[in-house]
Amino acid sequence: MADLNVSRSGQIQLSGEDRALYMKMYAGEVINTFNARCVFQDKHVTRTIASGKSAQFPATGKTTAKYHTPGTQLTGQKVAHNEKIITIDDLLLSDIMLADIDEAMSHFDVRSEYSKQQGEALAVAFDKNVARVNVLNARDAAVIAGLPGGSTIKGGVNVRTDAALISKALFAAAMTFDEKDIPESDRFAYMRPVSFYAAAASTDLLNKDWGGTGSIAKGTIETLAGISLVKSNHVPNTDESAADSVRVKYRGDFSKTAMVISHRSAVGTVKLMDLSMQSEYLTLFQASLLVARYAVGHGGLRPECSIEVAAVAA
Repeated sequence: MADLNVSRSGQIQLSGEDRALYMKMYAGEVINTFNARCVFQDKHVTRTIASGKSAQFPATGKTTAKYHTPGTQLTGQKVAHNEKIITIDDLLLSDIMLADIDEAMSHFDVRSEYSKQQGEALAVAFDKNVARVNVLNARDAAVIAGLPGGSTIKGGVNVRTDAALISKALFAAAMTFDEKDIPESDRFAYMRPVSFYAAAASTDLLNKDWGGTGSIAKGTIETLAGISLVKSNHVPNTDESAADSVRVKYRGDFSKTAMVISHRSAVGTVKLMDLSMQSEYLTLFQASLLVARYAVGHGGLRPECSIEVAAVAA
């Protein structure tokens, strides 16, 4: 009997690894899920490095202007400089061992569900660390002497659920940014769902006659005081100052944190290894090892561009 011509759906151009296309599809699903779930990713400074363990972000002070008296020699003025260093964390990964027999017996696409879970796991870790850095940045001193540092607004003990207090805190944040000469564009307020929906449910904040934007029917509110509102479960709100699950540089007591407001330039992320996938079939175990991973680090850049709203009495 002649050999059968088996079509290997995972093979490229009828040759090579018979799982090649499967891995590309799986990796694409992981990356798509990561991008969809990671709300902080495109709202701060990101730099990719080819090698090394850290990246330098220079900080430059401001210059002044003065009137010139004819005949007076120009000698220039000194400009203060400093730097912020962001280091790469350890390799962060999500690994799954998928047994052949389990995949064969499953009545649904196991790999599709696993790819979603891996993408979400890495996105959650990314978002939580950037959110923590934003709060810590708001508590930090100025990078250059003479320039402002971060700020904390006492929003009131009920600021997490009171739309009027949320509005008051956001207008206070906008005024603080204006007083620090922070650009009016790319301002974001990150808040947990309880605060976001409290604001979205307020007819006063959505009143079009007063310039409100959003929809009660859709449960959305877009901007307030010129600041874009971003809903996220990853804004820290517990005491993580001694949490073993959190890297030391991201730890802090966030139990009073109601929301964090920042400009795009407030914090930065350095990528050494971008999100990627690895797959290996292990004959000894009759299973496939699926690994999603990245190596990044996060850190504060400009403290004056971050504001913490605390749930404490004003």
